[in-house]
Amino acid sequence: MTAVFLFFTGNIFYASPRLITTEFSRCRTRWVFALVTSCWVGLAHAHDVGLSTATWQWHPNQLAGTLTFAVRETEQIVSLDLNRDGRVSPDEFTLGHDALAAAIATNCQVRFDGVPVEPGEIHCQLDSSNNVDVTLSFPNPQFRELTLDFPVLRLLTPGHRMFFSLLDPTGLTIAERLLSRNSTLVVVQFDTEASATTATPSPTALPSFGGFLKLGVEHILTGYDHLLFLFALLIVTRNLMSALQVITCFTVAHSITLGVAAFDLVQVSSRIVEPLIAVTIIYVGLENIWKHGDPHGRWLLTFAFGLIHGFGFASVLREMGIGVQAGGVAIPLLAFNLGVELGQIAVAAVALPIIWQLRKRESFVRYGVPACSVLVALAGAFWLVQRVWLN
Repeated sequence: MTAVFLFFTGNIFYASPRLITTEFSRCRTRWVFALVTSCWVGLAHAHDVGLSTATWQWHPNQLAGTLTFAVRETEQIVSLDLNRDGRVSPDEFTLGHDALAAAIATNCQVRFDGVPVEPGEIHCQLDSSNNVDVTLSFPNPQFRELTLDFPVLRLLTPGHRMFFSLLDPTGLTIAERLLSRNSTLVVVQFDTEASATTATPSPTALPSFGGFLKLGVEHILTGYDHLLFLFALLIVTRNLMSALQVITCFTVAHSITLGVAAFDLVQVSSRIVEPLIAVTIIYVGLENIWKHGDPHGRWLLTFAFGLIHGFGFASVLREMGIGVQAGGVAIPLLAFNLGVELGQIAVAAVALPIIWQLRKRESFVRYGVPACSVLVALAGAFWLVQRVWLN
């Protein structure tokens, strides 16, 4: 295999099979140490696929839109962290309110029938989930073509996505888009003037299945905590059957909780879920050591912990407002989950042959697996401290 994908770092290395074999022969344990240690490059950026929402609704007397960003992402638009302590306090947010409102107004452009319009009011608030809501209102909307442009996306990280939804006066979702810095424009044509409650959009505004599929793949490939958890499970598997058992249990479990959370059947705050995910990583790393790499009975543990990781996946969709309140959740949920699964399968398909090749060496089983498991537990401990005490 010419391209070796180091799934727990997100980096790609190229080497010939002959060179890899030679290096393993020279320094087997040291090589494995290097692979696992490199995961620390991304520790502080787990789940770093930015997602915001833009929910717009028109009424006979106004068009209103709410843009929701994570606090850390607003720092890329306007600096709110005045004392540089890594957090934005309510007082700091109040001081930066006007600057943030002005920046959003400049970088969120609305046109009625091609004519630019200015917002009548702009209001910013810091919500209980540590997100920033920016609400813009445009009085007395009269249009048959609505154009919204969000150049604010170009101020954010390259991988950032914005889920746009447009609601009619009754709250029915009539248009959805997944936007990025390369696709910031939404144009919706109406059969009648949009100030009338009977106005309907043209059938060209459809949900972006492919966009959410890609977002799911990106999320798992940059979700270093999920990947490290999976790595800790797979490193002790000895054959295809045991690996399939682990992967299947993890997939079924996180699909269940992703679904129930996305449909609002169960709600768990990310402030609880994210530390618990770190705990699962610590536990699996330590269990690899005290059970001496014996994977017997791992399916039940994998399923239980997979339920927790599913709530972590769901937070990407639900905490940013994508769900039953903001419109249809079925397409985003299906596409995002499918993307997660495709990314996970791709990772396992590349990683497992490398793991099994290493396990043929007694030195790796005796020293390499425990060493990797210690590093996994340390990474989980780092995330636990970061998510409980540093957020």
